[in-house]
This record gives sequence, structure tokens and C-alpha cells, in this order.
Amino acid sequence: MRLSPRVATLLAVAALPLALTACSSGSSSDQGAASSDKAAATKAKDPNASLPTGTQLKKALAPASAFPAGLTIEADGSSDTGDTLLSPSAKKSGKPDCTRLEGTSWIQVSGYKGGVSFAQNDYASKDKTQEVAQEIDTFQGTTAAAVMKSLQSVAAACATFTDTDTHAKVKVTGKSTAGLGDEAYTMTLTSGTWENGTTLIAARSGNSVVTVLSTAGSDNGAASAKKVTTTVLAALKKQA
Repeated sequence: MRLSPRVATLLAVAALPLALTACSSGSSSDQGAASSDKAAATKAKDPNASLPTGTQLKKALAPASAFPAGLTIEADGSSDTGDTLLSPSAKKSGKPDCTRLEGTSWIQVSGYKGGVSFAQNDYASKDKTQEVAQEIDTFQGTTAAAVMKSLQSVAAACATFTDTDTHAKVKVTGKSTAGLGDEAYTMTLTSGTWENGTTLIAARSGNSVVTVLSTAGSDNGAASAKKVTTTVLAALKKQA
């Protein structure tokens, strides 16, 4: 039991009061140093130490000026974890659900539900034909790197899949992307029945993973996705 050393000390004090008087100053100092060291060790081992909250991540999301003209924020598409950090979730095993690549929070196709903190929102045209969604998830330890590695395997696992809305065949291609954060990966979704494709970019900045989805523009959403991603990464760098 943890109390045993303390009990032994109390018994020694009763038997040797003079010895206690002579050494009390040194004992207090030693105990204080031990407590301080223990507190420092506990803080160092805290997996959430220095991780941003959802409130902080929300401030790093790209502003309206970073989105194409004609797109406005969706009232029901914004959410974040506030000042509370969530418990980390384990990776779900098995084949990825490829249909998640078609919606917001597509980071979940990696097998991870999300980070211990996150913030997201999305913008869309009035007729809902164009959309750009952004999300930031922050993870403990090396999980962010593991998420990126998992996402890079998705393009191969989901090379083709069936669209849930139109039941069309969708083709997925992926490639590593230089110049965005610590590492980045881009996936492009196309279909012979779609007027325009979708660009998905995942970029890691330290413990955070930025994920952007775009269908805006005539280039499968590539330019708008990159602009939003770049804007978010710059904001995260300022916060660090």
C-alpha cells in the first residue's frame, strides 16, 4: 500500500523525537522536491498536454473569404468539441467504408472516428451543386501520423465503389502532395455520370489533421480544396 512508508515514518518519529528535530528541515525539503518531481512527471506524461481544444481549432478554420464566390456557410454544418477533450477512439479494423469519401467528416474512412478535439464547417452554393467542407482533428501522440498512413491506403482499397445516391461507379485516385504541412495526401473522385468530380485533401500539421472536401469549380474542386487547406495550415502554424 502507498501508506506503508508514511506509517513507518510516524513510528520512527515517536521513538526518536530528537532525531526528528535535528533532521526535520532536510526531510521537508526532500519531500517537497519529491512532490515537485512527481507533479512534473505527471504533467509530462499527460497525453493531452499542449493539445488545442475545439474552441481553439474553430478559430483556425478558414474564413468565408477563402471559399469560392457564391458559397455560404451551412447553418447545420458547424460543430466543435468546445473546451472539452474527448477520450481517444481506437481504430476500427476491416475494409474501409468507401462511401464516407462522399461526405463531410470523411476522415472517418481511415477507421478513426476523429480526434480528442475537432472543429468543422462547410460552405455550399444556394442550389447545393457545389460544396466545400473543412475539418481539423487533433490526436494524441503519434495517432495523427497513423491516420495519414491509413488514409493513404484508402485510394487503393476504394479504387472503385458505388455511389450511394446515384448508384454510379466512382473511381478514386490518390497521390502524396508536397508543400502542405508536415505531409499531405490528395484523392480525386470521378464518375462518368457526374458533372464534376470531388477533391479530398488530408494534411497533417503536428498532432492535427486537416481534411477538406471540395466539388467547387470545373477542376474537380482541386484549386478550392488546396486554397482552404493552405489557409487552415497557416492558421494552425500561428497557433502553435
